[in-house]
Amino acid sequence: MISRLIRNLRTIGAAALCLAAASTAQADNYPSRNITLVLPFAAGSGTDTTTRLISQHLSQALGVGIVIENKAGANGMLAATYVAKAAPDGYTLLVTTNTTHSANPYLLKSLTYDPVKDFTPIARTGDLPFMLVINPEVPAKSVAELVAYGKANPGKLSYASGSSSAIVSGATFAHNAGLDLLHVPYKSSPPALNDVMGGRVSMMFVDILTGLPHVNGNALRALAVTTKQRSPLVPHLPSMQEAGVPDFDISSWQGYFGPAGMPKEIVTRLNTEIRKIVENPEIKAKLATLGMDAFSGTPEQLGTFVNEQLVLWEKLITNAKIEKQ
Repeated sequence: MISRLIRNLRTIGAAALCLAAASTAQADNYPSRNITLVLPFAAGSGTDTTTRLISQHLSQALGVGIVIENKAGANGMLAATYVAKAAPDGYTLLVTTNTTHSANPYLLKSLTYDPVKDFTPIARTGDLPFMLVINPEVPAKSVAELVAYGKANPGKLSYASGSSSAIVSGATFAHNAGLDLLHVPYKSSPPALNDVMGGRVSMMFVDILTGLPHVNGNALRALAVTTKQRSPLVPHLPSMQEAGVPDFDISSWQGYFGPAGMPKEIVTRLNTEIRKIVENPEIKAKLATLGMDAFSGTPEQLGTFVNEQLVLWEKLITNAKIEKQ
């Protein structure tokens, strides 16, 4: 009996050593084929545009192709669930924002993934500040004028959303300013923005990257940014708080994740290369022109940040009295 137990333990130990050796060999050879970056938003969104720039340099650094796969829908849940169920070998990664990893647990009644347990944090890549834009036909040149018009015309104004940041920003604006706004949800920001420009929806909170070209082309009017302080990317715009809406401070962050259980060596390799790219002064400056405040950190720092953001976004959503969908 004892001898059989010893043999079984030796077999288990040998199997564990084989698995460890295989994992090490896999990490040593990584990457040996194309890597797929799955995005929860459509082509043309802020996350899509900045990821494509970063991925060009990541492809060169790793010596393999990078494939961008846009899986928009269900408030980012489709993309997040897809990656959560993928093999943890470093070849299927999620580039996402607070939509899937901060807000969804408090916005959606049914969530098919866990933002902490189902993912391996790899690297944060920066922040994408949002701004409030309106259709130029709306008779308001400032947030104060927009609030006054909304109160004088209850139920007439509407806001579009293509992400959790847009949903929470719109609901927070309505609640904190005491407005009756109709929420019109979309799968992603570009189609939502098209309907604002077409006059079918009054306003939208959108990332600066996606909205600014249309503001510069006079198809939209920008009124304020959602961060507590003014953004250096659009220094002429006041913050929502500065414009008279109290307790308003919302920002969208961006980061890379893999499925849970990724080998540490692969995570370290990816983190090292992504940080080199994001912290490169020329690339950082280019990302700034695209509306992104680029910076990075360790996988551990991203993991801690995600937990902190879950607490923050629960508070934001609770305060705005947003019901789960």
